[in-house]
Amino acid sequence: MPDAPRFVILDRDGVINHDSAAFIKSPAEWRPLKGSLEAIAALVEAGFQVAVVTNQSGIGRGLLSEAMLSRIHAKMRTAIERAGGRLAGIYHCPHAPEARCDCRKPAPGLLRRLLRELGFPLAGTPLIGDKATDVVLAERVGARPILVRTGCGTDAAAQLGDSVEVYADLAGAARALLSEDAP
Repeated sequence: MPDAPRFVILDRDGVINHDSAAFIKSPAEWRPLKGSLEAIAALVEAGFQVAVVTNQSGIGRGLLSEAMLSRIHAKMRTAIERAGGRLAGIYHCPHAPEARCDCRKPAPGLLRRLLRELGFPLAGTPLIGDKATDVVLAERVGARPILVRTGCGTDAAAQLGDSVEVYADLAGAARALLSEDAP
């Protein structure tokens, strides 16, 4: 009998790539964090399906277009695939915070779409992020919140205390998930 599929949901900025207070506005500004691409590849190799959910309010603020975001994501996908990984999907919220949409994290709209389109279960699925909003989103849908200290994670970890799993980076979180399957 084949193993049941396993899933991981990742935030983008501060988890997979360096974040910027000025937003990531072009492919040239997208730079992977050390070990993140290899971590995604290791998860995929172990049988996990990996998807990304990300707030991209730079679009709503007029700092980049949907077309430019597509180019950034194409660069990210290529880098991940070169490392041996792949993404099942990328879901983004293009709205500015004041839009009060249902897809801006921690609202669950992106995860509902992921569930509808890819069939990712939400209950118990690890959701790895670097912000308190990622943790709140995971808790709202019954996912397993995991925080990384990269990006804004150090501040979020201090704010949340011991209420959530915390790892140094995506590579550390991936190792922990992979070790759960080890004999």
